[in-house]
Amino acid sequence: MSVLINEKTKVIVQGITGRDGSFHTKGMLDYGTQVVAGVTPGKGGANIFDVPVYDSVAEAKAATGADCSVIYVPAPFAVDAMYEALDSGVKLIVCITEGVPVNDMIELYAKIEASPARLIGPNCPGLISPGKSKVGILPGSIHKEGRIGLVSRSGTLTYQVVDHLTRAGIGQSTCIGIGGDPIIGTNFLDTLELFEADPDTDAVVMIGEIGGTDEQEAARFIKSSMKKPVVGFIAGRTAPPGKRMGHAGAIISGGGGTAQEKTEALQSANVPVAIIPSEIPGLLKTAMQR
Repeated sequence: MSVLINEKTKVIVQGITGRDGSFHTKGMLDYGTQVVAGVTPGKGGANIFDVPVYDSVAEAKAATGADCSVIYVPAPFAVDAMYEALDSGVKLIVCITEGVPVNDMIELYAKIEASPARLIGPNCPGLISPGKSKVGILPGSIHKEGRIGLVSRSGTLTYQVVDHLTRAGIGQSTCIGIGGDPIIGTNFLDTLELFEADPDTDAVVMIGEIGGTDEQEAARFIKSSMKKPVVGFIAGRTAPPGKRMGHAGAIISGGGGTAQEKTEALQSANVPVAIIPSEIPGLLKTAMQR
């Protein structure tokens, strides 16, 4: 079993004829993902890598029965693309696009919450169930099939930690990059619930960063509701207050959201927190032996 996607997932690519969309479509196809359709308004009837292109997500879904859509369109059009995917009835929407306006996301988030659909992102690398399917931009070659779930606010750190895990012989069930924007569709708590319920995930690695309170809320859930071991890492230990570090949501303000605060919250939930990413495999092995 895997979380959210597997070898049967049928994927639509919104923005498939663009530079990023076409490049990453090829990567997903090469990995074995079932990319069944692409969408670019005005280019319906074309083909990209033998994938048929439609003018709308509704047309693509009706023709293919797709249950997932991944979005590679530019930021000014990304919110409309997410609304279109939501209106089509696909179950999983993955938005890779960076720079989506926060005000627009607030309204969209409310509609997503009131629907049966799930949004991953925006400003995220997507997700991968190694050996089964990948949706997004994660490099498939560094992943290894296994039983460790991984969730991260940082795309780059996802790749680094996965590489450490794989080199240590530790495979992954599903890796999910939730994105680092202030408003995202799926957060740590959501993914921890999924991993806790997955019979083929034995433990979880959670990669957080400064800003916001998602890690603290996750710590409370871990303490009260999780039986599976969790190992953490918090990026941005040296970030000065008031300065954004990388992601739009990675900013310490009003004395809250510091790496120390998040680390202490996780440690209070019996979550070992790595100081550097290379420590994670060792901490994970120890946690799973308890």
